[in-house]
Amino acid sequence: MSDLVATVIIFIGLLFDLFGCIGLVRLPDIYNRVQASTKCVTLGTCMILIGVLIHAGIGALGIKALVCAVFILFTSPVAAHAVARGAHFFGVRLWEGSVMDKFLEERESQKKDK
Repeated sequence: MSDLVATVIIFIGLLFDLFGCIGLVRLPDIYNRVQASTKCVTLGTCMILIGVLIHAGIGALGIKALVCAVFILFTSPVAAHAVARGAHFFGVRLWEGSVMDKFLEERESQKKDK
């Protein structure tokens, strides 16, 4: 029974990774691409690793999969934030269909306050 559960979780993780990769190719600007890659790929990869943990059990492989999943959960959002903030800092423009830019509004209001 645990093999079936592990297989289903791994398959769902693969689907999330696939959707993240499609979003990485199809979305219009770096900010949307970072969102797709961070949310989908982080969740998908962690689900794959949890599926490996369920399949392998609490052994060396299962513990390594769990440690990797925790590492990905902590590092992926931080890296995506750094990439998006760096792109904005260096002037990479938003897609013309974007509605608002809160970070730019905040930076301009801080300049006015100084």
